[in-house]
Amino acid sequence: MDITALKCLNIPTPFHFPSSKLSPLRSFTFFHFKPFRSPRFFPLSSLNGSAEIASKEGALPRGVGEAVNGEASRSKILQVVLVSPQIPGNTGCIARTCAASAVGLHLVGPLGFQVDDTKLKRAGLDYWPYVVVKIHDSWEDFRDYFRQQEGEKRLLAFTKRGTKIHSDFSYRKGDYLLFGSETSGLPPEALLDCKTEPFGGGTIKIPMVETYVRCLNLSVSVGIALYEASRQLNYESQVPSESCSDSTEESFITEDIFA
Repeated sequence: MDITALKCLNIPTPFHFPSSKLSPLRSFTFFHFKPFRSPRFFPLSSLNGSAEIASKEGALPRGVGEAVNGEASRSKILQVVLVSPQIPGNTGCIARTCAASAVGLHLVGPLGFQVDDTKLKRAGLDYWPYVVVKIHDSWEDFRDYFRQQEGEKRLLAFTKRGTKIHSDFSYRKGDYLLFGSETSGLPPEALLDCKTEPFGGGTIKIPMVETYVRCLNLSVSVGIALYEASRQLNYESQVPSESCSDSTEESFITEDIFA
């Protein structure tokens, strides 16, 4: 039977239905399903001992810490430590705050995201070269690293159940400000080390009204604590950098878009 005969019989072609009022099938929407692809996993870089920055492709954003010289990175007055952070946007914002404060940043695993996450890069904008980041696989690895550091130092735990208010506490050079996961806070072993001599400096809380809010955002908490500590230390670590310019096209495009 030729095509002309088929047209006379009015046989519908594939994916075409007659527009008769008697037909219950008037319109169809066909969905296109993309084939499933397994997620890409990147190795977590571990920085211990003398290693200062992670700039390997597939790890932290390219250029991390490159604008900070070695002497400055070793003489940080304060350090921020995030233990098992879960939200990349928070960590990126905290990295930006650390860059603005000339403060070192430590990420203690296990992390809730891949360190090359796009949201992490976006939140940190183009300030990654101005912050020194160290990654530790676990709390045990960080504790070993901390004990090897020279000079006066303390571990200060910021927790909802802290015993001292952040603005009443007296900060010192060499303090490590610890913050826990957005979902579960600091692990018991970290809290114990912060309470135990000779390195434990105690637990600190940021006062808040808990009627409607369970906790503050992690990046907000870090900002509050870090700037109070910096204020008490007369902002000694915050030295303007002549190498940072906002006149470039890249800085103009990215400035505060993701703030």
